[in-house]
Amino acid sequence: MYTYTFCGKNHNMKKLFYIKNPELFQGERRLTKNKKYFEGWYFKNTNSENGISFIPGINIEGKNKKAFIQVITKDSSYFVNYDIKNFQFNSNPFCINIANNYFSKNYIHIDIKDKTQNLNIYGDIKYTNDKNINTNNLNPNIMGPFSYMPFMECNHAILSMQNNANGSICVNNNKINFKNDIGYIEKDWGCSFPKTYIWCQGNNFLKSNVSFMLSIANIPFKIFKFRGIICVLIIDDKEYRFATYNNTKLVEYEVKGKSLNITLKKGEYYLNIKSIYNEGHKLSAPVKGKMEKDILETITANITVTLKKDNDIIFSGTSINCGLEIVKK
Repeated sequence: MYTYTFCGKNHNMKKLFYIKNPELFQGERRLTKNKKYFEGWYFKNTNSENGISFIPGINIEGKNKKAFIQVITKDSSYFVNYDIKNFQFNSNPFCINIANNYFSKNYIHIDIKDKTQNLNIYGDIKYTNDKNINTNNLNPNIMGPFSYMPFMECNHAILSMQNNANGSICVNNNKINFKNDIGYIEKDWGCSFPKTYIWCQGNNFLKSNVSFMLSIANIPFKIFKFRGIICVLIIDDKEYRFATYNNTKLVEYEVKGKSLNITLKKGEYYLNIKSIYNEGHKLSAPVKGKMEKDILETITANITVTLKKDNDIIFSGTSINCGLEIVKK
């Protein structure tokens, strides 16, 4: 195991280092404490017809400490618990292991067996040609300046907006092949997910060099709450970012039946997001460190994104096989 060592007056350097490298395991000091905490990575893989996502992570609720892997396909979802002793991590290079499963920004190896669920998942996917959001000292990741605030209930990071995925995953003898297909990686950590939020992500547009992510959530912030927005649209390596911290406004917000219609405004730019989706499959989300809240996620939603500058359309396109969660309470 390789780790970075900081001591004494360099403590603040260590904090800054981890803020600027959010893929690293942020909760090392939590492993020896009994405080409420969770940390999870999200690896989504899609082709033109199918997809599968893996969520490896840990959760700590007092003395109860566990590792887990959640799996979601277009047809089903699974939650597999592991002893916390099966969780290992490296910082240089970044990777995590849970039992025989390996996850990094370049490669994942899956070996999941769970007799109680009659579940057998195995395979490998290699990631190349990684493309990510722009970062700087003020905005070290998608949360911008909020990345530096230690009291956030939930932290979010984008690790790869888009990459090439090659390999295969077999789920109970059903094989999903990926050949120059698309991957996406993000993560969350803290104590609880927001009570209500919308999250969606897509990069299977007809125009291949486009990727998109949006999250709108009610955020507790010390003694008050606010509606937080983080959204990125990347077209041909040009990034359009809409976020609370860059004065983005939510001008339209409608969830009705199985449809979604949202419009964001930043200066002279307007971004409209429409989606038609199915119910999805059950995943578990953290509440005070305990994976006890049932949410539904689909990875087969269609999302149409339209970007305008005043009345001129810069881009309009639809992505298939998108991830989408809508949590109303």
